[in-house]
Amino acid sequence: MRSKAHFKGHPIHPMLVAFPIAFLYGALGFDVAGRLARWPGGWATGAYLSLAAIATGLVAAIPGLIDYLNVVPPNSSGRARATQHMLINVSALASFAAGWAFRDRVTLVPGTGTLLLEAAGVGLVTWGGWLGGTLVYRNQIGVDHRYARAGKWKEQAFEARPGEPIAVAREDELEVDQMKLVQLGDRRIVLARTEQGYAAFDDRCTHKGGPLSDGALICGTVQCPWHGSQFDARSGAVKAGPATEPIGTYRVEVADGEVRLSLPRT
Repeated sequence: MRSKAHFKGHPIHPMLVAFPIAFLYGALGFDVAGRLARWPGGWATGAYLSLAAIATGLVAAIPGLIDYLNVVPPNSSGRARATQHMLINVSALASFAAGWAFRDRVTLVPGTGTLLLEAAGVGLVTWGGWLGGTLVYRNQIGVDHRYARAGKWKEQAFEARPGEPIAVAREDELEVDQMKLVQLGDRRIVLARTEQGYAAFDDRCTHKGGPLSDGALICGTVQCPWHGSQFDARSGAVKAGPATEPIGTYRVEVADGEVRLSLPRT
């Protein structure tokens, strides 16, 4: 899914996380070396690195939170993993902040409690980094993997009006085998143009909640980018697993040069 917090298409969160990770490891290393060698310069460096880790960690968390709220698909295995990633990394920073309670404020000598909490923080941030890598390489969060002729990523929000046709695209906006993510209230719906015309279906794969709008559409079949489940874009029927349940579909009509989508009445 495309990052909402980016610079010229490049997600900002991965650019920034290297700093707090390096500072966290460095703080523990210098504090331990300072204590073992009775080296004042070592533990002073550890103290300053600890502060830098907390500050840069909070800065890196801002674009991460933006992507968590706006990019990670809701009700999916990716959202559960992203939530865990966020809580673990916040806990790592909190551990380093709590370590200051055991550090001498005058000499900056780290106490035993400081070293234990910093070791816990390093372990937590390592775990969080592993989860972050899984989010990128398995859930493809922030990855632009557009395939040939897929077209530029399109996403647009509209007011949800159940039972009333809503114009969500121009008739010529999409080419065959191209898709657009449409948000109607809390619904995420994919508008797709197939060789048989327009179709609309839920953005959520019924296997693990992967974003179908970020998958591939070929010959009327949409494939989930996470585990490869395939669905008929018009009927929603499963064409290949691991998914076993069909996806929801919606009525679409083309009139007066507009593509209109209708939500069921609640």
